[in-house]
Amino acid sequence: MTNVYIKLQSHSDSDGLTKNIIPLKVNSVGISVSKQIPALPVPLSGVTFGESITAALDLGMAQKNIQIQGIIMDTAITKTFDGVDTTVTMTAHEIAQLIAAGVDATGFAENQAFNEIVILMPSFIKDDYTQRAGVDVNDRSTGTLVPFNFSSRGARNSLDNKGVPIPFSSFPNSSSDTGITGFIRSFSCNIEAESFELSFSLDFEAATIFP
Repeated sequence: MTNVYIKLQSHSDSDGLTKNIIPLKVNSVGISVSKQIPALPVPLSGVTFGESITAALDLGMAQKNIQIQGIIMDTAITKTFDGVDTTVTMTAHEIAQLIAAGVDATGFAENQAFNEIVILMPSFIKDDYTQRAGVDVNDRSTGTLVPFNFSSRGARNSLDNKGVPIPFSSFPNSSSDTGITGFIRSFSCNIEAESFELSFSLDFEAATIFP
């Protein structure tokens, strides 16, 4: 199963992937990027050029969505309240209720709301296009687990970011780096008789959240 985590609004960089997160057992991850470009067919272009032409203006807009499906099991989680860490083991039903309540909450409820999803993937190449230490390209298990995101490799105006003066984010180099920020658009789960596990589906939309 894929390593996926959703982070609470209260999560801080020092928490890593151990505190103020919900780990998920995921069977499938769907990632979609929809480019939004205003396009207008050019009148009479077929008469003049022998084929129709559409003019488009790339304004740098896209909608990015994540769809995941998996199961929820009894899980130990750690949350921080007033600077004190509290670790408890919750049933799958309690975890599902916790997620549902978080989706229903606003960003002001930092101990409820979720604002980031982390989907770990194996990576052989660092953000500067050099191979990571200890990598055997014939063995994917030697790759470093880093979060999937929509960043490109290189500093501003270099490598993949050539022509990008102010990169919004950077390509990750460790599992603790930022994943995809945004919000959970929808969450659904199935409670079935005589089953301790709950199947679920979750839709996440990439965005910069205020507050």
